[in-house]
Amino acid sequence: MGYGVEMKIRYIDGNRLYNAFLAGGAAVISQQDYLNKINVFPVPDADTGTNLASTMRSIIEGSRLYRSLKKTARSIADSALIGARGNSGIIFAQFIHGLSMEMEDGNRTNVRDFAKTARSSLKYVYESIMEPVEGTMITVIKDWVNSLDEQSSRTTDFSSLIAETLKVARKSLADTPKKLKVLADAGVVDAGGKGFVDFLEGIWEFISRGKLKRVYNLEQLRGITIEPLDHVRDHLTGPRFCTEAVISNCRLSLPRFREKIKNYGDSLIIAGSPEKMRIHIHSDDPAQLFYQIKNWGVISQLKVDDMQKQFEVSHQRKYPIALVTDTSCDLPEEIISSYQIQRIPFSLSFGDNLFLDKITITPEQFYEMLKNNRNHPTSSQPSRQTIQNFYSFLTSHYRDIVAVHISDKLTGIYQATKSVAEKFENNNISVINSRQLTVSLGLIVLRIAKDIAAGKDFNEINRLADEYISKTDIFVDVNTLKYMVRGGRVSPFKGALAGLLNLKPIVSLDAEGKAAAYGKSFSRRVNMKKITAIIENIARKNALWNYAIVHAQAESRAKEYGQKLTDILGIEPAYIMNISPVVGVHNGIGAIGIGIMRK
Repeated sequence: MGYGVEMKIRYIDGNRLYNAFLAGGAAVISQQDYLNKINVFPVPDADTGTNLASTMRSIIEGSRLYRSLKKTARSIADSALIGARGNSGIIFAQFIHGLSMEMEDGNRTNVRDFAKTARSSLKYVYESIMEPVEGTMITVIKDWVNSLDEQSSRTTDFSSLIAETLKVARKSLADTPKKLKVLADAGVVDAGGKGFVDFLEGIWEFISRGKLKRVYNLEQLRGITIEPLDHVRDHLTGPRFCTEAVISNCRLSLPRFREKIKNYGDSLIIAGSPEKMRIHIHSDDPAQLFYQIKNWGVISQLKVDDMQKQFEVSHQRKYPIALVTDTSCDLPEEIISSYQIQRIPFSLSFGDNLFLDKITITPEQFYEMLKNNRNHPTSSQPSRQTIQNFYSFLTSHYRDIVAVHISDKLTGIYQATKSVAEKFENNNISVINSRQLTVSLGLIVLRIAKDIAAGKDFNEINRLADEYISKTDIFVDVNTLKYMVRGGRVSPFKGALAGLLNLKPIVSLDAEGKAAAYGKSFSRRVNMKKITAIIENIARKNALWNYAIVHAQAESRAKEYGQKLTDILGIEPAYIMNISPVVGVHNGIGAIGIGIMRK
């Protein structure tokens, strides 16, 4: 496309299709905040706009233009499938997948053949959804496709076709509250359906004006913060996690795969084919789900949203400041939930299979695999796109955000988040390098959470954060260097020598946040004496604010540490819990970490 509306458009080729998707995608991105605002179905988690915008960004950034129309469509479909998020994103991706599958080979198509292709593509949408619900995006797509069929007998001009069928799509959207009571009760149209109409509006605007300038300024399309409508229940019902992934080389047929996973939740959608499928399911137990799926295919492109937290952020915010950390921060779930702390997950890989730290793999599952899997796991920080999506959602609901991350000397999430945060110019986002990890990071985040709850403002929180970091230490009692050797952190020679001498290292972090040897002994009993003596000496010179203990499948030893320190310090630890799997990758089974913070 790319012509004024007065000129007839008799065919679509690869170039016109590609540019139409850029224009439609940009229109959806520009409306993401409003789509979040009206999101009530299937759950009012206020992320439909974020999810559809992410899907469109994936198309814009990942698809490629080819002379072949079908090859261009296939590229767009693949990019949509990889980047699809949420119910609406995956439904949209599946529709495009259907278009690319049903499109005839060749370099161009006319109105009649395009309408026929769209008609054939509709079945892909309905087949992908376990329980299709009318009055949603699928209804709007269906009504639009039906109108394509009708109009294709009246015109050979694509500009006329889009203009007339857009009217039908608009009416279908306006009628969604008549088909779905939850929309009528809330006084809104379906958010996913509106996203599809926005997509068509973008294409029509491009046909009318022939301009793509705004498509290439995506960072300017975020819009402004919009308060959600007062249209939701006082609590979230149904499964908690919106769970998605790409499964490649699946050894099960789609019907068999669907049968295997359908009881793990609801809102099940499967797009694609066994060679590469995108799955979407609302589940209360994503860790158990993916622990099973790893046996059937290769897991990648994981995304899990905590819809309970999204609901709270959108409709039940306790505090004006959002507090963010990552999953290397070890804090009990009850504390995370109580203070509405947000976490960005690290990724873990065993061979080709990808997991999300603490979300699609539990510490128990992780350590079982660590003992028995021939592949040593690797960890990786979240992608820039993941971080951007995360902050796109939060900035729709908060002006002030404080993010506290693992030491920048251990991984790059601090720098990555700082770079993304700078793009959100209308928000106060402070990204803090804790120079700590696991339990010591947990103590810093906990103290900041208490300050936010006490009503301290954004500037004071940032000033206090620097003070807390300088007053925090961690001491790790490592059982064996075997896992550090396997992960490449320690040379095989040093690991073998330590094993031969039965050396048990004590590891800490220096002032810059780099790992540093703090001592060693020939037994863990001596290590315990050394660490408790170090902490006792610190407490003698400085009053302690609090301390906590984490462990890697060594609960009894962690409790022994807790009892000894309670006797010495006169206070019990703030908590004792399992070390995050992303930290356990390097420290291995049996490690104990003690974090302390001075007043």
